[in-house]
Amino acid sequence: MSFVVRGAKNAFRNGLRTASLVIILALSTGLALTMLLAHQAVNAKIASVKGSIGNTINVTPAGSRGFSGGGNPLTQSQVDEIKTLPHVASVSYSLTDQLTTSNSSLTSAITAGSLGQRRRIEAGGGTPPVGGGFAGGGNFTPPVSAIGSNDVNNLAALGGGTAKLTAGKTFDPTVDADVALVGSTLAAKNNLSVGSTFQAYGATFTVSGIFDAGNQFSNNAVVMPLPTIQRLSGQTGEITSATVQVDSIDNVAATVTAIQDKLGTTVADVVSQQDASNQALAPLASISTISLYSLIGAVVAGAVIIFLTMLMIVRERRREIGVFKAIGASNAKIVGQFISEAMVLTLMGTAVGIVAGAIFSNSVVKVLVSSSTSNPVGPGHGFGGGFGRAFGGGVRALANIHTSVGFSLILYGLAGAIIIAVVGSALPAYAIAKIRPAEVMRGE
Repeated sequence: MSFVVRGAKNAFRNGLRTASLVIILALSTGLALTMLLAHQAVNAKIASVKGSIGNTINVTPAGSRGFSGGGNPLTQSQVDEIKTLPHVASVSYSLTDQLTTSNSSLTSAITAGSLGQRRRIEAGGGTPPVGGGFAGGGNFTPPVSAIGSNDVNNLAALGGGTAKLTAGKTFDPTVDADVALVGSTLAAKNNLSVGSTFQAYGATFTVSGIFDAGNQFSNNAVVMPLPTIQRLSGQTGEITSATVQVDSIDNVAATVTAIQDKLGTTVADVVSQQDASNQALAPLASISTISLYSLIGAVVAGAVIIFLTMLMIVRERRREIGVFKAIGASNAKIVGQFISEAMVLTLMGTAVGIVAGAIFSNSVVKVLVSSSTSNPVGPGHGFGGGFGRAFGGGVRALANIHTSVGFSLILYGLAGAIIIAVVGSALPAYAIAKIRPAEVMRGE
């Protein structure tokens, strides 16, 4: 009988021990596979997050915070300089203005309330404005935000993943045309729909689409082509906000410094969300580390288990080994027999462990990240902070992490199991195989 076949049959000589060992190895293998899948999935998510969120930089005129600050607008040439910097993937920029009843037919959809009245009185030194387009004499009505942008084709991306076009279509933002997207609450207030018209800056605008940004402030706005608002508002070539997309969050700090050096701190305020994004990524990094250490621990545990088991089995069969050697069996055949036995036990445990790991890996990953999936990145600031944040909202950085068991991963698992079986059984078997038959028989 071949020593390989004999070894395979020996794996079932003690049914209880075989079952126990298979279960223990299955748990070890399943844990190792689960942690490997978690490690891969989390690392893939980290790479995706680094390339998609937290890698934006907001550039505004120095001292400007919407209409609450001051400063001088940026220029197109300054934005073009930013585009040439290393690691800058893209730059979207906009010009923000205000529409009132003096330069538009639109009626604001926002009621000032006590906060709005207080701010207006403070701004006017306690004297209600006369004219200026504010309805009701001393009753202040917040203006309508007018945004001109070079990129309006992807509202979800521009609005932090919260804005959506509910009717109509977008337009070419680089073409000087009297078209506009209108916020849903502003459209309802002024009875506007797709194809309707309104007056602004002495021109007649056609409503190209209606968008919903999820909040009243952002929905009280109109979005126009950038050249159009620059021309009609008398601000040709001027820009009030730029959003710089960096190729990776790892390069944000260096890019912020490069922009500041290029434009100067007296010209532009440069702000990034890197710190907030790093805080959101911290739980993922912890999970990656935990899964890696757990993976190593599970593999080591499996190797130790099979080593101790085979050591026990070999010691139990010292007499049998002596008989084999007495009838001429070589050390290689004796070692091969025990390796074959260990291989059967390990592969059985590995097979069960792979199935269990594939079934439960997603559940384990969800448990690991459940405490972090509600952390948003990049709070919304409405239209005043630039069109890149126009629609508010945030991106859930830790959500939608899924594991995937590929054929190559199974092959790696089987290869690892074979290595563990060979190493774990060969060492104790070889040590016993070196004993002389007479010594073994005398010891018995």
